[in-house]
Amino acid sequence: MSTFMAKPNDVERKWYIIDAQDKPLGRVASAAASILRGKIKPSFTPHVDCGDFVIIINADKAVLTGKKLDQKYYRYHTGYVGGLKEVKYKILMQENPEKAMTLAVKGMLPHNTIGANSLTRLRVYKGDAHMHDAQKPEVYTGELR
Repeated sequence: MSTFMAKPNDVERKWYIIDAQDKPLGRVASAAASILRGKIKPSFTPHVDCGDFVIIINADKAVLTGKKLDQKYYRYHTGYVGGLKEVKYKILMQENPEKAMTLAVKGMLPHNTIGANSLTRLRVYKGDAHMHDAQKPEVYTGELR
């Protein structure tokens, strides 16, 4: 008996939809990161990018538990002296919920080329409309860990 190793040419990619309405942002991001990485497949191989495509809809209706809306900040640096910028998640979720969801998923993926390639297969939408009907996406029924 030998260990199965997936090859990049043999990977079949499927499309999944995750509805984020009334679900915690972190739980949705965790499920999306697992699908993007390929960990839900029995043929998962750590050194091969064997993940699937993920469509997250209703990102504006995702919830942040506790006091995160008032206390959590998205911080970034412009690269200039004194260029630290910060935005409260309350404002970020109102103005750009797609970015908040994408940042959460990005933080849960590996910080290497496999993670960067996996993130290109993520699509996040504010409402419940998306333009990927031709790909015949399936609704993800697994648990949101």
